Amino acid sequence: MEKDGRIPVYIGGTPGAQDAVLVEDGHAMPPAGHAMRFTAPRFGHQPGCFCCTARGPAANAFSALYRDRAMGAAPYFERVVILASLQGEADIKAALEQDAVTKARFRLG
Repeated sequence: MEKDGRIPVYIGGTPGAQDAVLVEDGHAMPPAGHAMRFTAPRFGHQPGCFCCTARGPAANAFSALYRDRAMGAAPYFERVVILASLQGEADIKAALEQDAVTKARFRLG
């Protein structure tokens, strides 16, 4: 982590054993790191879409990662690696820019 205390998030790359990894549904789980799945939103109105929920899937996944870290269910990771499609990456970036809780804990690396 850097001086501002937020955990850096990297889009793509190879996760290490001490990294947290957010993996979009449909992508293979990495052999290393504390991995968690998320689902990118689909176009069109669906139950649980952004207009019907307070937070999106990526924001919820970031909260779950942070909770796992705080509770000891995950290693004390210092970065998060994202494995996702372009739509999944857009959801991640939106969470980092627009979700207050995610923005307070994480930053784009």
